[in-house]
Amino acid sequence: MEYILETNDLRKQYKDFKALNGLTMHVPKGSIYGFVGKNGAGKTTLIRLISGLQTPTSGDFKIYGISYKDNNISNARKKMGAVVETPSIFHDLTAYENIKMQYDILGIKDYRTINDLLKLVGLENTGKKMAKNFSLGMRQRLGIAVALCGSPEFLVLDEPINGLDPEGIVEIRKLIKKLNKERNITILISSHILDELSRVATHYGFIADGKIIKEMSAEEFEEDCKKSINIVTDKPLERVLRDNDYNYKLINDTTANIYGEIAITPLVLQLHEKGISVIKLTENEENLEHYFFSLLGGKKDE
Repeated sequence: MEYILETNDLRKQYKDFKALNGLTMHVPKGSIYGFVGKNGAGKTTLIRLISGLQTPTSGDFKIYGISYKDNNISNARKKMGAVVETPSIFHDLTAYENIKMQYDILGIKDYRTINDLLKLVGLENTGKKMAKNFSLGMRQRLGIAVALCGSPEFLVLDEPINGLDPEGIVEIRKLIKKLNKERNITILISSHILDELSRVATHYGFIADGKIIKEMSAEEFEEDCKKSINIVTDKPLERVLRDNDYNYKLINDTTANIYGEIAITPLVLQLHEKGISVIKLTENEENLEHYFFSLLGGKKDE
């Protein structure tokens, strides 16, 4: 698999505080990578490092296979756009003027593409309205437009829906999907709003205390979290499940998750015929938030 971003044992320390503590992660090319973690887990620190705003204490990261220690890292970063913490926009300029200024900074001479970019993010009809009069969602979309000025192949978004109203969240979600599918842009999204992240992500990296505790694809997440019945019995139950063609995963001899639509009465009778009693039945259907906190050992509030 080809990776746009790889980090290896990446560390960043501020005096006695370890913001990143041996972080190793892999962002596949073409993915929407959901970077999942609580506030203070190290998400923004990682983004600041790969954006060149800070340097690591130790470890390494590569963008397009180029180490940050390589002199060519600046060329790799030219193919990357980022919105870090808050959108980099000028509030006393219009959307068009903000984009034009970024074009000038990047040395892009063809202003004819500015309107196309504004249309892409849904700001083509803002005219002479100043950015200071935009809604929070409009400012966020303008910030993304600024990050897209150099036609990046890799886009990094730090908490892009934080503080947005429901309409603004839907707009950002649609834009993220559009950029990924229509422009083939790999997107790294840092967020603690996990329900919304699960609507767009193709891959996940779960971070806690400055290190990745698990990486997985959306398909793997769905497999781990799909609806099931958890059953606990007083004797080993696998033979009954196997002989009756249940789709199951054995946890131990007397505990299993059974997937799909399950008729409970026939299951209990099949077990009873073999002298097996059911101690407990529980329906499981985890979401991303529950899954994340289960990785942390159930520590939801700290």
